[in-house]
Amino acid sequence: MLRRILPLLLALLLPAFTLSPVHAAPAGPAVSASVRKIASVEGITEYRLRNGLKVLLFPDATQDTITVNVTYLVGSRQEGYGESGMAHLLEHMLFKGTPRHPDIKKEFQRYGARFNGSTSFDRTNYYETFAADQKNLDWALGLEADRMVHSNVAKKDLDSEMTVVRNEFEAGENSAHGVLRERMAATAYLWHNYGRAIIGARSDIENVPIERLQAFYRNYYQPDNAVLLLSGRFDEAAALRSVERHFGKIPRPARVLAATYTSEPTQDGERSVTLRRAGEVQIVSVLYHLPPGSHADFAAADILVTALTKVPGGRLHRALVETGKASSVYGNDQQQRDAGYGYFGASLGKDMPVEAASAALIATLEGIAAEPITDDEVARARTQLLNDIDSALANPRDLGIALSEFIAMGDWRLFFLYRDGLRDVKREDVQRVATRYLKTANRTLGLFVPTPQPDRAEIPAPPDVAALVKDYKGAASVAAGETFDPTPANIDGRTIVRQLPGGMKLALLPKKTRGGTVVAQLNLRWGDEQSKMGRSAACNLASAMLMRGTRLHTREQLRDELDSLKASVGVGGDGASIETRRANLPAVLRLVAEILREPAFPASEFEQLKRSALTRVESQKSDPNALAGLQLARHLNPYPPEHWLYTPTLEERLQRLQSVSIEDVRRCHDELYGASNSELAVVGDFDAEEVTRLAQELFGNWQSPRPFARIVGRYHDVPFINRNLDTPDKANAVFRAGLNLRLRDDDPDFPALALGNYLLGGSSDARLPRRIREQEGLSYSVRSWLAAGSIDAVGEFGVSAIYAPQNRSRIEAQVLDVLQQVLREGFSAAEVAAAKKGYIESRKISRTHDEALAGLLANNLYLGRRFAWDRDFEARIAALTPVQIQAALKRHLDPLKLSIVKAGDFTRIAEGSIGTDKKN
Repeated sequence: MLRRILPLLLALLLPAFTLSPVHAAPAGPAVSASVRKIASVEGITEYRLRNGLKVLLFPDATQDTITVNVTYLVGSRQEGYGESGMAHLLEHMLFKGTPRHPDIKKEFQRYGARFNGSTSFDRTNYYETFAADQKNLDWALGLEADRMVHSNVAKKDLDSEMTVVRNEFEAGENSAHGVLRERMAATAYLWHNYGRAIIGARSDIENVPIERLQAFYRNYYQPDNAVLLLSGRFDEAAALRSVERHFGKIPRPARVLAATYTSEPTQDGERSVTLRRAGEVQIVSVLYHLPPGSHADFAAADILVTALTKVPGGRLHRALVETGKASSVYGNDQQQRDAGYGYFGASLGKDMPVEAASAALIATLEGIAAEPITDDEVARARTQLLNDIDSALANPRDLGIALSEFIAMGDWRLFFLYRDGLRDVKREDVQRVATRYLKTANRTLGLFVPTPQPDRAEIPAPPDVAALVKDYKGAASVAAGETFDPTPANIDGRTIVRQLPGGMKLALLPKKTRGGTVVAQLNLRWGDEQSKMGRSAACNLASAMLMRGTRLHTREQLRDELDSLKASVGVGGDGASIETRRANLPAVLRLVAEILREPAFPASEFEQLKRSALTRVESQKSDPNALAGLQLARHLNPYPPEHWLYTPTLEERLQRLQSVSIEDVRRCHDELYGASNSELAVVGDFDAEEVTRLAQELFGNWQSPRPFARIVGRYHDVPFINRNLDTPDKANAVFRAGLNLRLRDDDPDFPALALGNYLLGGSSDARLPRRIREQEGLSYSVRSWLAAGSIDAVGEFGVSAIYAPQNRSRIEAQVLDVLQQVLREGFSAAEVAAAKKGYIESRKISRTHDEALAGLLANNLYLGRRFAWDRDFEARIAALTPVQIQAALKRHLDPLKLSIVKAGDFTRIAEGSIGTDKKN
């Protein structure tokens, strides 16, 4: 369940650090009479203010950041008739400001904070992560307390945000998988709001009266309906005083919230839904109602879903993919406050019969009574799910986001009860749950069949959560690490740099981490321009085949071994990424070496991989985003067809995939792979000398068959283009623009260009999003980017946006107008000062994630750099003036040379059904 709750956080860099002794956790801060301590479990303590606000404190001295997360116990479940999408719309409105904080996004930018909000069926949450400092924390708490009850929620803001939310709605309409899931949920839930899309109905979004939205806000955004979570490095006593100062003055509302009472009746027969839209890939799915997330059966249900959907060992993969009935399978479950559901499906190529896949899918799921779940399946699934929980417990930011979901289910301590439930589940429990819920009458697929004696699945009501969590103490807290300083100087001072006799370079940064975690990044560099000529398809498949079995382990055995080692590993032709615990690192490194050096390339796995790859390419034929990006990349980088950097068309990709043989794949590995030119960076809790010995033992004699030579990037001076690509029946359109630059990151203009791009479209408060999203309401997502080579003078500037097809001309005109205005007038001193602070602060915060830090260390080994380069770069950023930024942008950016590609359903524009567009 955690694997499905936790978003993949941005790849941040975890800093270098100073060692500090580890002490036993203190008993907790003294609290005032107006604050009541409720419970403490595994390092998390709950307090309650007089106004009803629940406060969770999760201090962790190893973090260099603080995350403030406010969860409101309101989601789409609370919406009434005509109010669908109101909770999500209100989430957008709370970024529009208050009288005291009129520009919230700009404030977040000024503090270099990473922030967002999200809405689900049962809750809405807002969070921001910023540098650990009491002043920063006090600011964030003041802002959240203010927007809890003083947000503007004004008609003018609703009008400007309306098209942004509509654009987000249309973006979701482009996904056949997402729309099919919505239609199936609507069919499975006849009465409960879980059957309605969280984003709402288009008519409700477009017509909601501001008075109803304001009433919804005043009713639910109150302290007695919210949970405030602080995680990271902070002083508990000072934080609690700050919470009380800002939130304690908010009065407890006089109103009493009405509880929702709609309960979905037991499903009394199979149901079906058919979705007919443009697309290239067929989908077969089934949905079954499951008990509430707090119910004792849910841990067993989660193990069941995980066991069935594991790849490659799960039953669905074996029954559909290995037999050639489908290209891929998937499945997950919704752990909700009320009765949720399990969802399973398969993707098929156009030439695969739907009937065979549908029959195999249903037979596998509903045939567990005849083929019982095994102890081995339960053990593997349990290991995977408990590993996810261990990872969350080792990272307060991850845990904070996960806890929002359990808070919405009734209480944050359900997280730990769920974990304990996973540990206690027996095979018999999983078998009972499978036969109780995976049955015909509880399925959404197929047709209704009258049944004299229907076998119905009775879904239990939510249990008494208060009774479940009463007096719960939990297990021992995760071992703490050490406080860590993220400055470039400290990172360089703590990093050990070595080179092995075989050629591998090492960057080792040992430090104590929460839970003893350690990450590693291995980069392999092989081949040259000539040896890679015409082999991109074969070598890409070779890379993808590495994790599908070695001479000693099958694909399933590799997965099981990694799960047993609590390791998250990705291996490809360019190297490997590793995350595990200190004690397991040697075994994981040995397994990674085996995967890289001794792949088996089994023929059955090769055929599965090709089918899946072909299906993915087919799916892009009607995808506006894929088509626009492909067209622009082919224009800006016109390498010859056999060149390694050539961008093939979709048809060429299909032809190349179809023509590649398993022998081509083996030859790529045997003739090119090796570690003579490689870098290994390790960050976290490990022994540097042991890792050095292991690196020499495992990779020292793996010599590259052919010398490595970097493929030189070429600057292409191409004429500008302006093209429209028609993608029928796609509600959302895509704008892509790009310009090639002769630019390296040591160019004197690069700092000014980097900050100029940040001001233009590289942040949420930049000129492009402020004009196009905030003022004009044309796009949910608009941004610009800047790339520069570290070795070759090959760079790129680009802009992207999503929008409704009828706004095609307006989007293009607005983008070009913003660019021309910036080049003509530049940026104000206040804008530049705020951007410098936010940009530098965000870079500092980004150096707080071990995975990304390992990646940077490995890349620095290749470039011959240290983090002193970052220090100097940030110093140059800090010294910039508005005049310097404007001058650099003028020297390098010419809007008239910008190549533009737009993709969407423009045929209907010409027919006049969704507006007209005569400018293009």
